[in-house]
Amino acid sequence: MVARTSDSGCLDAIRTALGTSSAKERRVAEYILAHPGDAVNPSIEELAEHIGVSESTLFRFVRKLGFGGYQQFRIALATEVLAPRDTWYEAPEAAFDEQSAVTTVFKTSIAALEATLASLDQAALDTVARTAVEAPCILLFGLGGSNTVAQDALHKFVRTGVPCQAPSDFHLQLMVASQAKPGSLAILFSHTGANVDALSILETVRRDRVTVVVVTSHARSPLARKADVVLVSRTPSVPYVSEAWSARIAQLAIMDSLYVLIMERLGDAGNRHLQDMRNAIAGRRL
Repeated sequence: MVARTSDSGCLDAIRTALGTSSAKERRVAEYILAHPGDAVNPSIEELAEHIGVSESTLFRFVRKLGFGGYQQFRIALATEVLAPRDTWYEAPEAAFDEQSAVTTVFKTSIAALEATLASLDQAALDTVARTAVEAPCILLFGLGGSNTVAQDALHKFVRTGVPCQAPSDFHLQLMVASQAKPGSLAILFSHTGANVDALSILETVRRDRVTVVVVTSHARSPLARKADVVLVSRTPSVPYVSEAWSARIAQLAIMDSLYVLIMERLGDAGNRHLQDMRNAIAGRRL
């Protein structure tokens, strides 16, 4: 393992590792040194494929540099090679100026919605709606920012009358996952699809006759590869920024669409549940 000090940068560590790298690791190092900006954005699957090495080779290389995982490596590389604004918002620095920041944020979200709609597997979404109507419970899971999508989905789906749960605490999510009834529908939200805790939830909830749906921006991520159904939220690019706000907007729209499809399938029963909910809330309004 290459020892990195707090003063040494990611690129310096890569140069140092060249002398002790295998042929495949050298290929990785030389690509990143030649194209540091391009190496920031892709997922581990995409970068490995582009360089022409296996994911395991790329993972071993970043571990050799002293990083705990690929995401930690990306953060260090991005901090070194990207403009500051590129590290905290998903649009490039060139898209901003003092007059256009708000416009850029809105256009990024609009682009994500349009890209998601254009590529959305609507047959898969309809399959999820059918499963939801027949399920004894809909379980909604998400960690960090993804939990806001899960909570919003709960706010929609509770109107259908289908029992729903969306625990916020990670340990409680694991507990609920362990008690999933056969035939339940589990929906996991993760922009990157590479979160260790999210994988733990998926592995816990997976069992016979529990349908697992993953909503993510990375269709080839570890989480997506273990799902029964993958619903992909597209962003204008696949940035280093893991907190992709436009992906959240797209995922909210996917869940709104699923809610409408569920209500269409429920028909009169869904309408009765919705009216019961509205009557209960109406009594609290002035």
